[in-house]
Amino acid sequence: MDTTRPQDAPNSPDSADVGVEAPAAGATARRARGKAAIRSVNEQAILAAAESVFADYGFQGATTRLIAQRAGVPKANLHYYFPTKLALYRRVVDRIFQVWLDAADPLDTIDDPRTALTRYIHAKMDLSRQYPLGSKVWATEVMHRAPLIQDYLETRLTEWTADRAAVIDRWAREGRIAPVAAHTLLYMIWATTQHYADFGHQITTLNGGQELSDAQFARVKDEVTAIILRGVGLVP
Repeated sequence: MDTTRPQDAPNSPDSADVGVEAPAAGATARRARGKAAIRSVNEQAILAAAESVFADYGFQGATTRLIAQRAGVPKANLHYYFPTKLALYRRVVDRIFQVWLDAADPLDTIDDPRTALTRYIHAKMDLSRQYPLGSKVWATEVMHRAPLIQDYLETRLTEWTADRAAVIDRWAREGRIAPVAAHTLLYMIWATTQHYADFGHQITTLNGGQELSDAQFARVKDEVTAIILRGVGLVP
């Protein structure tokens, strides 16, 4: 009796798929994942170095040679991922801009003013520690009248701010927070939270030459939040 199973037959479609096509496809997929992983690692190293150099020297003073050196990659590799210094600069700016936008998600998803504002302020404070150099790059650019990112201010930031201001205005109309100009509240949150990034050296100096400890920062975060919430009548 022939006990050969159909899937064992040398000419069966399953046999061909398993023996030839599947391994080849698997190898191709692994190579693609490997390349993507290498690209991601290189890009992140370059972006981190670029943040550092742009924060130290500004756009005009920075060079792609110095950025490549800090990233530990050949200059040619840097230009493979980012063809120009401006393209790299705008990517650095876009990264910090996007994390700031994401931090405001509670204003879109939570309709309780105290909870939404608390989470937003906490997130912005945390980002001042996580992305201090990106914040400095943004601040320096804006203080020079934003010659390279004015389009961000006139489009994305203007539209985003108008939408969040509308939420704050509605809370004020409904009597859920004290009357306040929405833009004033937003500017206060931005200025206060980003101070801990942009003026980190000053804070360290006034803290006896030591960076704020985790416990100190946690206390500061709670105090900043309480002061702002008190100003709009959300805490006694």
